[in-house]
Amino acid sequence: MYTAFLTGFFLGISLIVAIGAQNAFVLRQGILQKHVFKVALFCAISDSILICIGITGISFIAGNFITEHSKLIFGISSLWLFTYGIFRLVSAIKNQYKINEVNNEASNFKSVLTIVTLFTFFNPHVYLDTMILIGSVSQQFKGIYVIYYAIGACFASFIWFFGISYGARILNPLMQKTRSWQIFDILIAIIMFVISFNLASAGNWL
Repeated sequence: MYTAFLTGFFLGISLIVAIGAQNAFVLRQGILQKHVFKVALFCAISDSILICIGITGISFIAGNFITEHSKLIFGISSLWLFTYGIFRLVSAIKNQYKINEVNNEASNFKSVLTIVTLFTFFNPHVYLDTMILIGSVSQQFKGIYVIYYAIGACFASFIWFFGISYGARILNPLMQKTRSWQIFDILIAIIMFVISFNLASAGNWL
């Protein structure tokens, strides 16, 4: 029981811990303290659903779809991340906003939900990690142990997203300065550009 749970947990953490587009956005919302619980819950549940789909074996069907349309999926994802990176870079270069303006930017939950949905489901790697890889590793467990494995992997997602969402509040005093937001948005832009380049390369667009 414990072996299956810990295998799922540590595999889930190892795959999600890298700071990517989704994590950077969740961290930003945590710093702003806007829709923190809803964003963290959405990301954790989305991950858990994909994990369960992979473990139940539907990943074989989804895997074929991803393989057949991988170039298009990687291309669209790359373009979306590059566009968001440009948006963050322009905000940083203008350097005209104050903390209240940044908060207003994140106050519309529908807008926030749309962005986090795109970050979550327009990332081909989320399917490869949660559905394909985690789903494949689950094959070593049988019966009730598969459930423990799934719980461990899903629990890792909840721990991670709620951890970075509420842990980000520690940075809030620092982010009261305009220059801090400028630096932070530049870092997010760099992350987006790097991931965008990697996705474009993986999809043979470059």
